[in-house]
Amino acid sequence: MHELGVILQIIERVEAVAVENEITDIQTLVLQIGELSSMIPHYVEACYPAAVEGTMLENSELVIEILPGNGRCMDCSTIYNLPAHNNHCPKCNGTKFEVLSGLEFNIKEIVAC
Repeated sequence: MHELGVILQIIERVEAVAVENEITDIQTLVLQIGELSSMIPHYVEACYPAAVEGTMLENSELVIEILPGNGRCMDCSTIYNLPAHNNHCPKCNGTKFEVLSGLEFNIKEIVAC
């Protein structure tokens, strides 16, 4: 589970931003995770409480926004959700596609108390 290591890096970055902005307590951390990213939201949620223990995020709420994994068919240019269609174009059943979104992993928002 690589999610724990990534979350620990996120916490370090959030704490650095908080110190730079003279923030002492974080209420909410909002992350955006793409459907096609290697990060599994359930695992991120599961390891979050242990990862934030003893940090300024200890009492914070984690909010995860899932970004759709969309692609464009290279044969007919249809844009569709890749996971929902098992990577097959719903219009022409093609399997060649360009990924448009869904690989993201972003810190969207840090809400201070």
